[in-house]
Amino acid sequence: MASSLDRLAAAIAETLEGKVVSLTERLEELTLVVGADAWLEAAQALRDDARLRFEQLIDLAGIDYAQHGDGKWQGPRFAVVYHLLSVTHNWRLRVRVFAADEAWPLVPSVLPLWPGANWYEREAFDLYGILFENHPDLRRLLTDYGFVGHPFRKDFPLSGHVEMRYDPDERRVVYQPVSIEPRELVPRIVREENYGG
Repeated sequence: MASSLDRLAAAIAETLEGKVVSLTERLEELTLVVGADAWLEAAQALRDDARLRFEQLIDLAGIDYAQHGDGKWQGPRFAVVYHLLSVTHNWRLRVRVFAADEAWPLVPSVLPLWPGANWYEREAFDLYGILFENHPDLRRLLTDYGFVGHPFRKDFPLSGHVEMRYDPDERRVVYQPVSIEPRELVPRIVREENYGG
């Protein structure tokens, strides 16, 4: 008798024929990788096909693979990971969608399929700079409107680009270049003998 994950994997492979980049099982959970160009059609099938019925989007997050695996990562830099739930079949599925272009990371919005994706997509845009095609209100959610850059990207400086403070003389908030001295983040017991010099 086939296990629940085997039945789910077979249903996904049959329903999304030609759209699956990879489908792997690890720690009793399936991870489906779909290309950004096929994602919207695949998401529609995952939600609407009677054998799958992933009615609920549990979570959505951006990922930056820039330094993944100690820099040995050879794939695309940005991805969006979706966690889906089928209440009907009691199944969970992780879906990873890679953005094809590092300079302009673009993934179709799933807002028409799962309305709960709205703030998740805005958060991924704000923190990683991942753009969601056809999102009706893609603007910053957690950082200030004048914020420069995307703070969860691996190449974003730890101290940021600017700092904000209240100036009592001007009686307003002012932005200025970062005045924080860079700190040594490697403990002395771990540093090499000629570290930094």
